[in-house]
Amino acid sequence: MATTEEPTRHDVDVPDVAPGPGRRLRPLEILQPTPSELYPTSDNPDLLEINLGPNHPSTHGVLRLVTTLDGEIVVGLKCEVGYVHTGIEKNIEQKQYWKAITYVPRMDYLSFFHGEHSFCLAVEKLLELEVPRRAEWLRVIASELARLHSHLVFLGTGSVDLGGIALLFYCFRERDEVLDLFEMVAGQRMHPRYCQVGGVSDDIPKGFDPVCRRTIASLRRRIDEYDEIIGANPIWRERTKGVGVIPADFAVAMGLTGPNLRASGVPYDLRSANGGYGGYRELGYVPVTSEDGDSFARFRVRVEEMRASLDLIERALDGLPEGPWISDDRKVVLPPRHELHTSMESLIHHFKLVTEGFRVPAGDVYAPVESSRGEYGFYMIANGSAKPWRAHLRSPSLTSLQSIAAVVQGAYLADLIAILASLDPVMGDVDR
Repeated sequence: MATTEEPTRHDVDVPDVAPGPGRRLRPLEILQPTPSELYPTSDNPDLLEINLGPNHPSTHGVLRLVTTLDGEIVVGLKCEVGYVHTGIEKNIEQKQYWKAITYVPRMDYLSFFHGEHSFCLAVEKLLELEVPRRAEWLRVIASELARLHSHLVFLGTGSVDLGGIALLFYCFRERDEVLDLFEMVAGQRMHPRYCQVGGVSDDIPKGFDPVCRRTIASLRRRIDEYDEIIGANPIWRERTKGVGVIPADFAVAMGLTGPNLRASGVPYDLRSANGGYGGYRELGYVPVTSEDGDSFARFRVRVEEMRASLDLIERALDGLPEGPWISDDRKVVLPPRHELHTSMESLIHHFKLVTEGFRVPAGDVYAPVESSRGEYGFYMIANGSAKPWRAHLRSPSLTSLQSIAAVVQGAYLADLIAILASLDPVMGDVDR
């Protein structure tokens, strides 16, 4: 059920930044030399330096936090990344556009569809390719299902970081239901490669609508239960209320986006900013925000965003337009499978696209989407060949980790774990 700290929704496109309370926050002007490093400020000769990670279960992946403690108080921190660097960006540059899509969801593997969506949007902008209206709405459904998947994992693993394991089992139970929907549509539970240049790989199958609506109804009831666990549990509240406060001005200065920004009172969401993008332009969206900016607010905003995702999926199903689910531009889109058995021209076209790819006009473009962690965008440079000359990801998790040193100064060691959990970084999104 809703608590007194209920996040609110604001129909505002442009951030209206106001200073936050500034509790537990080191002043910006004395951060040195980088936001991801905090040097010990205590004169105590008995300072203790410990390593959290790179394999500690509370570091959300292979992350190393070199932490200096004065008793139980954090007085120094160095955030080290790069332990699982995959080189995906460079791998993408060695693959044809059509084949590179497979690499993208392996970066933010919990918010997998948003990576595919951003990559395809960038290519479509370079090609000036129009996406069918039905495909844009199907992308909204897939995007919100991926957001639900990511937020469920965040909530379950975050509860373990705070000392409780029951919520993990509940959240992973619901996570399986969401992944079942992806399996119905694309044949695969994670990394389905459902988004394609020009649309999506297939239409939703018969029977998807009633199954999806049953899942939505079930999730609404269960999210109310999560709300009770988070909002009414005194231990959870004690561990997160007033801990890791990020004022709005600092959040903007650090480039935070997504729930971490909106929990600080800045109602900026790409689904509504500047009119939105894709199907969101028609469906509309009101960002979820909170004014508190603490760890509790970051948990609560994500819970409320799950409800908002269910509303968006339901509206998309109610008004899903008729028409094709992918562009008919045969220069970049594979011919329908049934034509391969009867048309030699389609068979040759299929063979050439799969083996040689399609050429993209020279130019550069930036295409962001609102992922479950914030602004997830590809900056892409094309040189006229069938491969991107440069594909660079704007990672929301990296900016979140850059701010952690400033946020944890003066916090207890136990608070550091809670703050890290509330920022929700994914290391595949950072080490790419």
